Amino acid sequence: MGRTIIDKLWDEHTVADLGDDLSLLFIDRIFLHERTGSVALKGLEAAGRTVRHPEQVFCTMDHIVDTTPGRTDDTRMPGGREFITSTRASARAAGIHLFDLGDDRQGIVHVVSPEQGIALPGVTLVCPDSHTCTLGGLGALAWGIGSTEGEHALATKTLAVRRPKRMRIRFEGRLASRVYAKDLILHLISRFGASGGAGYAIEFAGSVIRSLPVEARLTVCNMAVEFGAWTGIIAPDDLTFEYVRGRPFAPRDAQWEQAVAHWRTLASDPDARFDNELEVDCSQLAPQVTWGTSPQHGGSIDGVVPDPAAESDPNRRQSAERALQYMGLRPGTPLAGLPIGAAFIGSCTNSRISDLREAAGVLRGRHVAPGIRAICVPGSSQVKKAAEAEGLDQVFRAAGFEWRESGCSMCFYAGGESFGLEQRVVTSTNRNFENRQGPRTRSHLASPATVAASAVTGVLTDVRQLPAT
Repeated sequence: MGRTIIDKLWDEHTVADLGDDLSLLFIDRIFLHERTGSVALKGLEAAGRTVRHPEQVFCTMDHIVDTTPGRTDDTRMPGGREFITSTRASARAAGIHLFDLGDDRQGIVHVVSPEQGIALPGVTLVCPDSHTCTLGGLGALAWGIGSTEGEHALATKTLAVRRPKRMRIRFEGRLASRVYAKDLILHLISRFGASGGAGYAIEFAGSVIRSLPVEARLTVCNMAVEFGAWTGIIAPDDLTFEYVRGRPFAPRDAQWEQAVAHWRTLASDPDARFDNELEVDCSQLAPQVTWGTSPQHGGSIDGVVPDPAAESDPNRRQSAERALQYMGLRPGTPLAGLPIGAAFIGSCTNSRISDLREAAGVLRGRHVAPGIRAICVPGSSQVKKAAEAEGLDQVFRAAGFEWRESGCSMCFYAGGESFGLEQRVVTSTNRNFENRQGPRTRSHLASPATVAASAVTGVLTDVRQLPAT
């Protein structure tokens, strides 16, 4: 019987079979950030242990750093400065790669990892962060872990992991203009639920996935965890190899040719069997936006807020009722035209250079509506530099957006900066949970293009309805 790509990578990295579907896996690369990585490093120090193979361990400052221009170690999060200074000291003492504030490699961990060639096809990569599954977009087997697991991985380069079930999701058809990877994954989650992938490692496949550029594939895999999955992965192909080629930590010369030869084998065999398979027809897919407090609370921008009474599942019905109360919405309300107070472009989901180009294309020649606070936070210092070289920062500024330094920023609220009480925000982030972007802030997830279109109109807007500028 053939094997799935997930099985191939699992078997390649198995150090020992521990029984009961539990395997001791070798971990190729470990990435830390200052919010959780400092805990793992400190725990290792307290136990008198050292980092095994520090050259394969990386750390960046991203989660709680200030993103306003001219930033320092001071941060708006209470106690944030200590996280930064402690992580810096521990990382330097451990001899690992540190992308500190002021380093042109600094940025959001899941943006930095692919752009530096740290995440590669076929590697295992872990990080104490739930969106590590992003890196499956390159064909890596990557998943989020806790700080205690991080400490174990740092000391031993291994982790005991239970083998997940395998699922394949085929996205077929052809995406319409101004419909993006973010719309794909939001549609999947709203259709099958936030627990639709629970217990699975998911291979995303199909004609639409093959047509996506690499950065869009990263967006799809980023939200596999919002579907409840252990991880998501896309088989690497020529687009992947060209994306990886020449990046700082990627193989070179003869090793490059050897690596590509191996990467070409990382695809599910034709007769591979999955525990579950789904297929999504994308030919009629419209831009998506969420209306509630879970990524599963979403639908087409040209739709309406659903009536919870129509939901047959009592748990989903109760969840929807609570969501509408929190969001201040009523069933039947059209999503397009709903007034907003703020717009945010950023996060590990949608802050790469391709995302900023799409948003800038909508914003060029336009200005945000009166009273709208609009912020753009590039995903890394490299993305920011590239955007400024293309003049995208000038487009954002001219349109009335704040142009920030790289970091996670207002993707989540940690006691620092927020959008304000009950402010309605359209955002390119991955989570719209209660209080996610501030106390009682109401977040609507969407693609960067939809965020930009909504910012200039002051209401949730179907980007397809905006005339070209």
